[in-house]
Amino acid sequence: MSSWLSAWRAVGSALRSRRTAAVSLLSFSSGLPLGLVWIAIPTWLAREGVDIRIIGLFTLAQAPWSFKFLWSPLMDRYALPLPRLGRKLGWTLLWQIALLVSTLLLGGQTFNPDTLWIIGSLTLAIAFASASQDIAIDAYAVEILEPDEQGVAVGARIAIYRAAMFVAGGLTITLAGLWSWPGMFTLLALLYLPMMAVTLLAPKSAADKLHTPPTLRQAVWEPFVGFLSKRRALELLAFVVLYKLADNLAGALVRPFLVQVGFNDFDVGIATATIGLVATLLGTFLGGMLTTAMGLGHALWAFGALQILSNFGYVLVAEIGVNRPLMYGAMGFESLTTGMGTGAFSVLLLRMTQKQFSATQYALFSSLFALPRILAGPVTGVMVDAAGWSQFFWFTIAIGIPGMIMLHRFAPLGTREPEIETLAKIHPRRLSPGVLLGRGLLGGGVAFAIAATCVALLEAVKRQRLDPANGFDLLAPLSGLFTPASISDWVSLFGVILFSAVFALATAATAAARSKRKR
Repeated sequence: MSSWLSAWRAVGSALRSRRTAAVSLLSFSSGLPLGLVWIAIPTWLAREGVDIRIIGLFTLAQAPWSFKFLWSPLMDRYALPLPRLGRKLGWTLLWQIALLVSTLLLGGQTFNPDTLWIIGSLTLAIAFASASQDIAIDAYAVEILEPDEQGVAVGARIAIYRAAMFVAGGLTITLAGLWSWPGMFTLLALLYLPMMAVTLLAPKSAADKLHTPPTLRQAVWEPFVGFLSKRRALELLAFVVLYKLADNLAGALVRPFLVQVGFNDFDVGIATATIGLVATLLGTFLGGMLTTAMGLGHALWAFGALQILSNFGYVLVAEIGVNRPLMYGAMGFESLTTGMGTGAFSVLLLRMTQKQFSATQYALFSSLFALPRILAGPVTGVMVDAAGWSQFFWFTIAIGIPGMIMLHRFAPLGTREPEIETLAKIHPRRLSPGVLLGRGLLGGGVAFAIAATCVALLEAVKRQRLDPANGFDLLAPLSGLFTPASISDWVSLFGVILFSAVFALATAATAAARSKRKR
């Protein structure tokens, strides 16, 4: 009983902390441009009658969020001439100014929507400034928050972040119909002014006193070496990818799923934009607070199990068909558990990150975290086409088990706080370039075999489902993979090759990071 009282006192203390308030409020500045680029701009272009193919190209503006780890070392290595703010807050202020200016310029272009290349350039500029701002704010959160504050701060961050997305996306679209698009874009730009005030008033991070990398090379290389040199680092990275995999797969095609089951646009809108949004916001806030109260280990186990089991509601919807109470309940419960799992998982990412390389490492971890969500769309489409909705959601439940197994590796069931920061270091040995090349080729070969088998397996399942009389035949689709005859066949083969190449490079890079180097 006393431990629970102490835990909830820690929650209360975190809620009153200036550090928690600063990190939480700054997340509103992160959410505004995301809602603008992902939701508001495509909707405005559609209202202006722009070709849907052109609008589709605007989705490429999301790329900076996926590749932000490429320039994140710059914010660890260099500081702006703003000593009162410190390194990360200084960068935050710079990107907020860039977002204000670029959003104002975009608002001016709404009077002339025919200049698509200018609109596209400004959209990309907003996306780049936003991703860069995220790097700085995430790094600041890593540096400034105490362990007892992380859960509450993460919950509040994600809730406020999503609320800002709603303001810049849904609310902007609604009010633009009553007012004007130029006026709404201008108003969104002006919202960065109070965010700048928060940046100027936020407490300075003590991590600025830490030794900074003397060269850009060390700022790029050392964060990766520092983490990969730990004995169980690869297991932890595997867990980062697998923990939310079931949730990402299930949520990738929720809207098309509801439409194909037979629900109308009103039902889909209520489920996703109202019930889903509110449940996700509530879940993330509760998840953050409960992580502080329960401990990170207990929270990861409890929320991980709940977010896996929540997909069973979609199985029932797929089997029963149109049933509004069932569908609303399934959507609400899945969104709630998703938010709770995200809250606990975000605390884990904070603790995995070294403060000296806060920008680089957190950007890398968050990119890995987002990778399953980025790839989920194409993968789930193939899986549903092969097996059907019901079998697909059963698969998402099963695919969540490996993530829980990986969790047990570094946080056994019953562990309150996993000792992530004290993972033992390996004793490296010198590897020659030939050995590194061999390991890379071996890793790529294994990845190629696994990916090719999975693609062929899905095609075999599809053929059996469409024509049960022919039975199950894996060899025919496996042979067809290497003799592509259509565009979709070529895309499948290219995807297998790309996956193998990435895995080969990752294997070689890991071996290189763990090899003993001459001084």
